[in-house]
Amino acid sequence: MTSTDQDRTPTSVLLPTVRWTDACDEVAGQLGERDELLVICDAADDPVADRRGTTPDGVRIVLAGEPEGCSGKANAIAAGMEAAANDRIAWTDDDFAHPDDWLATLEADYERQGPTTEIPVFVGTDPLARLFEPAYAIGGTAAVFAGGIAWGGAVVFERDDLRNGQDGFLADLRRTVSDDGTLTEYLDVTAADRTRTVPCGGSLRGSLERFVRFFRIMRFHTPRAAAFDVAFAVAVAALCLFAPVVGVAVVTAISAAVYARFGIRRATFLLAGPSVLASPVFLAYALARRTFVWGGRRYRWRSLFDVEVLPA
Repeated sequence: MTSTDQDRTPTSVLLPTVRWTDACDEVAGQLGERDELLVICDAADDPVADRRGTTPDGVRIVLAGEPEGCSGKANAIAAGMEAAANDRIAWTDDDFAHPDDWLATLEADYERQGPTTEIPVFVGTDPLARLFEPAYAIGGTAAVFAGGIAWGGAVVFERDDLRNGQDGFLADLRRTVSDDGTLTEYLDVTAADRTRTVPCGGSLRGSLERFVRFFRIMRFHTPRAAAFDVAFAVAVAALCLFAPVVGVAVVTAISAAVYARFGIRRATFLLAGPSVLASPVFLAYALARRTFVWGGRRYRWRSLFDVEVLPA
């Protein structure tokens, strides 16, 4: 071990997934001698659990167990936090590419500015998800950058950074749905000025379920912002309906500016007008839904800490 390895703070990377994906290999290849990657699944019958005993050096498979009263993702993160050997923690997901310097860059961010999150850019893989792209760019990408919001796909912090301590944080994770929404409640985080492209959708049903989940996260974690967004969406949709030239031009320009700011080179900013016109319908749908599906489970999320797990 070099003196550099001895001096640097080791990191435990938590990656919830039920299958061994390219992301597992990408992150495993970046580990220092004292780092570790915890690949967290639900149970021994998940495909990734077959990797136990054959993983690369520094990689462990953690079985989180079935969630009770929380989402599978939140349960996995809580189990990973308990199993992690290090005080410095990085969370990530299995659905985007991790370049060779991903972990080292996050660690350097922490040394410079403390808890740090990267910024997601959600790219649709079906027609409905592409329609949502301008909304996700404004309400997701720009909001994470400007609003002190932690994105669970790429965030680094240390246990002592959690306000009110780790025990309360883990207890809250095990009675709610959103892992990063809960982390934001406990962590002061700074966004790095770089993005990660995250494919989303794949089917119309999957995109609807994601929209409902995203809206519920906002509704329960930031209710005032959710109320404002609903009112704003209705007002802007009315503007686009009754003054279409002005309304569509304004929302398209705003969308184009956000895309340009974050280097999103996609023509979907032109869908801002149709997206705004359709948004009241989708928001009404999200408000009316009593359950949603995520990761093969159905959830009834009644309030922030009232979650029922149902068969999908």
